[in-house]
Amino acid sequence: MVMTGDTRPVIRTPDQRIRVFVSSTLHELAGERRAARAAVERLQMAPVMFELGARPHPPRDLYRAYLEQSDVFVGIYGASYGWVAPGEEISGLEDEYRLAPARMPKLIYIKSTDERDDRLRALIARIQTDDTAAYLHFRSEQELEEQVAGDLATLLAERFDESRVISELEPDVAVPSLISRIPVPYTTTIGRADDIATVRDMLTAGTDRVVSLIGPGGIGKSRLAIETALATEDLFPDGTYFVPLEGVLEPGLLLPTISFALGIRDNGEAELEERISHALDARRVLIVLDNFEQIVDAAPVLVRLYTVAPSAVFLVTSRIVLHIRGERVFDVPSLSMPVGGFPASLDASTRSAAVALFVDRAQAVRPGFDVTADNAQDVADICRRLEGLPLAIELAAAKMRILTPSGIAERLGKSLPLLSAAVRDLPERHRTMRATIDWSVGLLPEVQRDLLEDLGVFATRFTLDAVEALGAGRSWDGQALDALSALVDGSLVKQFDMGGRSVFSLLAIVREYAIGRLKARGEADRVRAAHADYYSGLVHRLAPGLGGTGQADAVRQLGLELPNLRAAVRHLVYTNRLDDAGDFAWSLLIYWWISGFFAEVRLWMLELLEKQHAHPITQRTRAVAWFLALWGEMWQRPSEQVVAGLGECVRLFTEAGDDDSAAMALAARATARIQLQDFDAEKADAELREAVGRLRDAGNAWAEAITEVSLGRLAWVRESTSDALAHFDRAAEIAEQGGDLFTRSVAGNLRSRLNFQLGRIDVAEIEFVHTLTISVGLHYDEGVAYGLEGICAVAAARGEAWRAAALAVAAGVIRRRIGIFDAEAFTVHTPYLEILRGRDAAGVAAGEGAGADLTVADAVKLALPGDEFARVAEAVSHW
Repeated sequence: MVMTGDTRPVIRTPDQRIRVFVSSTLHELAGERRAARAAVERLQMAPVMFELGARPHPPRDLYRAYLEQSDVFVGIYGASYGWVAPGEEISGLEDEYRLAPARMPKLIYIKSTDERDDRLRALIARIQTDDTAAYLHFRSEQELEEQVAGDLATLLAERFDESRVISELEPDVAVPSLISRIPVPYTTTIGRADDIATVRDMLTAGTDRVVSLIGPGGIGKSRLAIETALATEDLFPDGTYFVPLEGVLEPGLLLPTISFALGIRDNGEAELEERISHALDARRVLIVLDNFEQIVDAAPVLVRLYTVAPSAVFLVTSRIVLHIRGERVFDVPSLSMPVGGFPASLDASTRSAAVALFVDRAQAVRPGFDVTADNAQDVADICRRLEGLPLAIELAAAKMRILTPSGIAERLGKSLPLLSAAVRDLPERHRTMRATIDWSVGLLPEVQRDLLEDLGVFATRFTLDAVEALGAGRSWDGQALDALSALVDGSLVKQFDMGGRSVFSLLAIVREYAIGRLKARGEADRVRAAHADYYSGLVHRLAPGLGGTGQADAVRQLGLELPNLRAAVRHLVYTNRLDDAGDFAWSLLIYWWISGFFAEVRLWMLELLEKQHAHPITQRTRAVAWFLALWGEMWQRPSEQVVAGLGECVRLFTEAGDDDSAAMALAARATARIQLQDFDAEKADAELREAVGRLRDAGNAWAEAITEVSLGRLAWVRESTSDALAHFDRAAEIAEQGGDLFTRSVAGNLRSRLNFQLGRIDVAEIEFVHTLTISVGLHYDEGVAYGLEGICAVAAARGEAWRAAALAVAAGVIRRRIGIFDAEAFTVHTPYLEILRGRDAAGVAAGEGAGADLTVADAVKLALPGDEFARVAEAVSHW
């Protein structure tokens, strides 16, 4: 099979699975669809099988959105052209093919048959002239599965070398945000087309600022939110962001979590709410907030956000209504069930959604299963007893590996009434869902049941290594892999790839069940302590790499573990291991700075300080807590009290014998002093110089380089440009020697700006280019904006009106998106652009018009020479 088109899709990392859209008629090719899905999943890709196939009345907007989210089109054609709905000229089958983007590779499989509809023959003839499509004939389902798997593997192999760019940067430096990406649905979504359309209509109307999807756990709120987000991307041209809140338990963490998803780095220099409102201003975005019920007290924050950002819309999933103005509630219904006491339909086209879901999930564990005259009543009874709750149905269907429908129905009939009676304080559907989990877990062997309960201490996701570390002394010690695999088979644990590794997760309601059982056994604190110890050890292993050559990998690994880092430090504070909590937070100081989590850490440290009266802490822990609590105050509300507080940190660190940390606190005190309106420049300079010397003696190259940057900024403000350049030179040299790319980019941006102001255009351009490539590799938005502005200034100085203006606007788009703004003293491009505007107004205006439409990749390509862009093309393609 040979592809003749010019499309060259990027090879994605495992956390961004390639999505394969499968198009075919429904009933005629049901077996072939199962074969195609098996082939796609064999290659760890994600099958996109819209509502089990092209339907008589296809919701065009929905499958258009699915197609736009997909990477490969697979068309399977047999004898039937498909039904043409009233008022339509073509079938859904042909419409899906036509709507597939031109850039998308198309793999077409034609079933050998003696008869074929004339219109399908015509469609196939057109496909054969499409140079982005390749086609083969097949005879059996098994042959089709092998062909699809082989062709997808070949497609990837052909493009792998073309998509791989060897960069001089660290090989794993490019780390796109995994948080804000809409999760890939790894199984078919069934029975939600009407709900998706209804919620889309709510969002389209634009009259409601918050649309809340309300319902009990297990009813499918998160899946509906995900599918709606995928189906409404055309309504939100400025982006859709998915913000999981499952591991966020403190209302004060809502803003830091949203800012992280938006790509806003919280370095403490401005109020988060101000930066978020700045980033959302005039942008039509959808922000999905999943599992809001546990921080419902933070709901008024959404009102403040949509007040200052009137173009932003929030789609919320919650078990309870938020009760804020601007909220529109959609009660998520159960799936439709067989009416009355009737059995399930033998005809797939007339089945209820609940039955269709049961059959689909049952086929995953027992291929070939379907509704028959012998089991139709049992299948219907199962769906009715489970009240159409999707998760409950999936758990029951997973038991088809060992039970028949009759066996499942019988056991549910005996168990559910008794189990739900034990939790009468819950609403009806909550009781049913909890009872179903209890029934499903009750069928597990003791080892698997114990493991599931212990897994409740993990937040959001976890690795096999982490699970095995908790096993010491537990009943499942040494059996983690087998027991975990069994839980995956039973649909109680989900497995997926993220960041190049296999990870596991529990649904929120299963996690609640597990931790509740663990508490009832009196084991929760013990297992949580083991969890905190494991992640404390992980932090201490990774932290030394944060300041040097291991920086990119350490930041990536810590980012993937962030929910469990939160859970670990929360447990340490909760169980009064306050010194351990302080050490944990201080070890990650560089991570908090690079990734921007100071507001979050501040909450933990303030809680720690509140508990110190009843639970004494060391002087070093007190210094750590005060330092991290005062960091944001230093920038946002500078005062003599903040300066004095950081001075107290210097004293406490010194008395504790931690000279390294004392020097960092001294540098912070000097920086806080500079923020005062009438600051003592000589004193600040002396403190910074003293801190540099002490940090050098301590061997803390990262902090030494950062402090040299602060000295350079101070000298620049004091108009001592030669001293400023010397400090920036020293900072860049230290960072480069240690492999600290982040600080190298910060120092380089400042040095190149100053060189430009001094008229050293060629020197400045070389460094602007270099720091831009570093920032792209780091996925550092601020650095990219600075680099684009720098090259804009060079272009303006050389009279390149269109290019300079386009880069200025592109950089401004990034600034607004991440809510950053700078002191005017360090801005270099705007004066030169204004001069150029007076000379070539038309060229500047044309460039500004074009710049607004540039993607980040387009802007970087416009800024960099061809050979430099080739080095970062792969990294920037992820943005």
